[in-house]
Amino acid sequence: MLKSSYRIVGLILAVLIGVILLGAVAVGQEASHGVAPADQLSAYRAIGLGGAAAFAIAVSVLGAGYAVGRIGSAALGLAAEKPELLTRSILFVALAEGLAVLGFAVAMMLMQKI
Repeated sequence: MLKSSYRIVGLILAVLIGVILLGAVAVGQEASHGVAPADQLSAYRAIGLGGAAAFAIAVSVLGAGYAVGRIGSAALGLAAEKPELLTRSILFVALAEGLAVLGFAVAMMLMQKI
């Protein structure tokens, strides 16, 4: 189980690094066609902000998924023993899901700066 999660995380990181490198290659090709240095710096800034936004959403969604999985399974175990506590335990699942919403909000704020 742990090895498969490491494989998934490795795959996600490989995709993110590939996207960043492809963006750098695209900027490099544009720079060779006579783009002014100020435009080149703004392109690098846009790539950096895009990478930061992608990293923010990826980490927050992975963390929220992990938290919801752990808390959700504990909540269902609690509901099997004491059904009257189900609504309280669902509140904790919703709080964990709020982490993904916060990551999305941070990513959108970073994308507004591009």
